[in-house]
Amino acid sequence: MLCVILYSFKAMRKIAYVFPGQGSQYVGMGYDFYREFPTARDVFHSAEKALRYDLPSIVFKGPEEELNKTINTQPAILTTSVAIYKVMVELGFPKPDVVAGHSLGEYSALVVAGGVEIFEAVRLAHLRGKLMQEGVPEGKGAMAAILKLPPEKVEEICRQASDVGVVEPANYNSPEQTVISGEKQAVERAMEIAKQMGGKAIPLKVSVPSHCSLMKGPADAFRLKLAQTPIKNLSIPLVQNYTAREHTMAHEVRENLYRQLFSPVRWYQSVQYMVDKLGVGVFVEIGPKNVLSKLIQQTVSGVSVFNVEKLEDLEKLKKVL
Repeated sequence: MLCVILYSFKAMRKIAYVFPGQGSQYVGMGYDFYREFPTARDVFHSAEKALRYDLPSIVFKGPEEELNKTINTQPAILTTSVAIYKVMVELGFPKPDVVAGHSLGEYSALVVAGGVEIFEAVRLAHLRGKLMQEGVPEGKGAMAAILKLPPEKVEEICRQASDVGVVEPANYNSPEQTVISGEKQAVERAMEIAKQMGGKAIPLKVSVPSHCSLMKGPADAFRLKLAQTPIKNLSIPLVQNYTAREHTMAHEVRENLYRQLFSPVRWYQSVQYMVDKLGVGVFVEIGPKNVLSKLIQQTVSGVSVFNVEKLEDLEKLKKVL
């Protein structure tokens, strides 16, 4: 009887697959999947054809400086995440009940949800990175992580620092971590105020002030490409960064991808929504590193969290899914 009850409880817990964004990349990511599975190789070679340059070589051999260029990083993480997911499907792992991704990771989630093919997604990611990089002159923008302060305090800090320039919340990562973005002088002023309030401020090594109003110009240019890209209605709900709500209709997904570029990523709100409203009890992060897994654990309790970036991770996951 106990076994039946436990099985029923397990069956009731919905599964979310989540996908990391920029910053999780490293040289060699996904290589064990590429080496062992033709399915993964097909994904990488589709990306190579879409971009018309040797992306697999950059991912697996580097150099690191080349992989860390935004125009390469974004399609590289997307390709790696989707390749791992395709292998999981081939091996019989269940499809998710819902998907989500952090910033660039939303494009990986979009592919998994059936909204767009990898060939088109990689092109979108490459152009997105290019427009973001070109949108703000080098050295003008900055980002910083603010820790040990609640989000509403960080919002107030940004309002206070905005008298010296643009600075806004960019990533609501967890209840104890908010990333800010904007013009360098204003971000530095916000960091000072945060420290005065008892918080911790860590400058991020980025060249692009993502998810703030400085990205409105690049977003408008990107919108044209989004309009031309064949995006279909989704077969799996996608909880999007802009709304922290699930979407399946192509026109809504497309609009939210546009707005995501110059609006904050509502990550912890998305996680809470998936747990409280959608009944998610298992999160599986698919892709390099485990940044999202840590943020999820900071945000909600009573859920199971796993990450899959290496082949051996599948053995652990097999025991619970």
